[in-house]
This record gives sequence, structure tokens and C-alpha cells, in this order.
Amino acid sequence: QVQLVESGGGLAQPGGSLRLSCAASGFTLDYHSIAWFRQAPGKVREGVSCTSSDGTTYYADSVKGRFTISSDNTKTTVYLQMNSLKPEDTAVYYCATVRSDYCPGDGWWAPSEYDYWGQGTQVTVSS
Repeated sequence: QVQLVESGGGLAQPGGSLRLSCAASGFTLDYHSIAWFRQAPGKVREGVSCTSSDGTTYYADSVKGRFTISSDNTKTTVYLQMNSLKPEDTAVYYCATVRSDYCPGDGWWAPSEYDYWGQGTQVTVSS
């Protein structure tokens, strides 16, 4: 059974950092791509980043240079390192997966491209 569990959310000050984790079970990342999405109250869910099994990564323009997606050597956990946090980064963060070696190309940011989702973890950036 495919399952994704996010953790690491919490409260951070503007300019601070958090690291989110997405633990995968029921599959390995060898034949899957993993993405991070976020959804703020009253807003649509937006793609934040995606990593393919070959290490190719994608980022939303709003987080480039601040966020980094990576996976561990066991290929069961994907991380999202978030630095220089801004209040507008406040949202529920979700990880999602699609059974493909590669992120869905130009459409990597679209929620409809992914098959399985975690339950989300809240990130709040506030002073």
C-alpha cells in the first residue's frame, strides 16, 4: 500500500528555516517522482518542487534559491529544506508521488499529475 507521511512543519520566523520530510512506504523512489505542493487558506494548491529518480529537480519561481529538494540514500524519504522563509510561505505542505522516473515535465506543478498524496503538514511563518 502506497503511503506518504509528511513531518517537520511548525512555526518559523521570517528569515528562518525549516526542513520538511516525506516518508514513503509501500514503494521506493527508484521508479517514482516526488513533488511538494502547498495550499494556503483560500488559495489553490500550488506546486513547490519536484524531484525525479535521476535527480532532476524543478522549483516554482517563488521558491528558487531558497528551497532545496533532496532524497536520502535509502530512497525512502524526500526532504524540502526551506531557508529564508517569508510570511507568504505559510501554508499546508503536501508531498505527492507519480509512478514515473521523471517529474511530469512542464506540467510538474499540476496536482492532477500525481497519484498519491500525504496528509499535509502546517508551516507558519510569522514573527
